[in-house]
Amino acid sequence: MFGSFSENLSTLVRQEIQLAKAEATVEVKKAGTGAGMFAGAAWAAFFVLLFLSTALMWALGSVMHLGWAALIVAVLWGVAAAVLALMGKKNFERIKGLPQTQQTVQEIPATLNPDKETP
Repeated sequence: MFGSFSENLSTLVRQEIQLAKAEATVEVKKAGTGAGMFAGAAWAAFFVLLFLSTALMWALGSVMHLGWAALIVAVLWGVAAAVLALMGKKNFERIKGLPQTQQTVQEIPATLNPDKETP
């Protein structure tokens, strides 16, 4: 009876692992397709910003020298980059890591030592 139970449990576990692998493969393919589409969208957005910047430069160039217009557009992009960098830095400073995981990992050695009381 125990042998049959053990064999059935082993078969069940193997089948569950195969099912999980198959599902994970399908989901990873979907995620890869989605990531590729986001990358394509980002590439297209880059070109939109590039051509809008060029259009702004030419529009400003109709009222001033084209070199100054290009400098103004570049400064605008520099300000946008600085603001985004500062916001990103603030977000990184708020990262606390994995405090609960760190705590439980620190408790493992004490739990495995039978001579000490478990916290």
